[in-house]
Amino acid sequence: MSTEPVTRLTVGYLATPSGDDGVALAVAIAGATGASIDLVCVVHPVEYDGTPGLAGYQERLENQAAEWLADGAGRIPEGIDKRAIVTVHDSFTGGLVEVAEQSGASMIVVGGTGDGLLRRHTLGTISTELLHSSPLPVALAPRGYADRATPYVDMVTVAVPVRTSSDNPLPFAVGLARQAQLDLRLLSLVSSDDPTRDDTERTARDRRIAAAEQLLAATRESVGTELDVDSLVADGPTLDEALDKLPWDEGDIVAVGSGHLGRPNRVFLGSTAARILRWTTAPVVVTPRS
Repeated sequence: MSTEPVTRLTVGYLATPSGDDGVALAVAIAGATGASIDLVCVVHPVEYDGTPGLAGYQERLENQAAEWLADGAGRIPEGIDKRAIVTVHDSFTGGLVEVAEQSGASMIVVGGTGDGLLRRHTLGTISTELLHSSPLPVALAPRGYADRATPYVDMVTVAVPVRTSSDNPLPFAVGLARQAQLDLRLLSLVSSDDPTRDDTERTARDRRIAAAEQLLAATRESVGTELDVDSLVADGPTLDEALDKLPWDEGDIVAVGSGHLGRPNRVFLGSTAARILRWTTAPVVVTPRS
């Protein structure tokens, strides 16, 4: 069970608090993995048609983007290899993916929007597009992540899928944990709104929990012994209530798989992953559908 090491991060940057959140998450991941950081600002092309005032406007836009990137790069500590890249593209998302693929990036990192709850995830246009099209894992920083004292990563929690048809983020999570020497937490969610029903609600709940524990035990065996592995079954009347019970620490990062409706080799945010994103205060990495 392995995956390619995380060696280069492409960070979509805007001169906003959410842009700073994305940089902070990239710094935390790079600090754990030794990865390089490409800080990218995408500028829309401007066609000069002779309109007064448009001459040189493209150059001014690119110069402004370079200034923003210089400010963002100042948030990256010495010792982390970094580049600032201005690229011109019709789409911010398309330009970001293009740079990431050309540079051989392992992951795309972005912040959310600035109008959500503090320490929670709120998706904007760019993050939503990435979560439904990216060919690379997408790491999302919660709002206010840059305001934490010293963002860091020391544990990866992976949501282990119950159904074999679900895409499994476990290889990515195990690879990240091994590379960065992180603790690994295996998570299974159990709720009464699960479609499997049984004789009585109490019996059904007990059997679902037992099945989840059995799944986690088998998963733990498959991981090997070189990692510090914990496992947790979170249960509740609904998935939201199960997720609300979960403890999250400052150094946590969560890995989730893509939904089954997505295209192969693309990220697609499924319903369970979307709920995890809604409830966790930790950064989340969504892996592409295999």
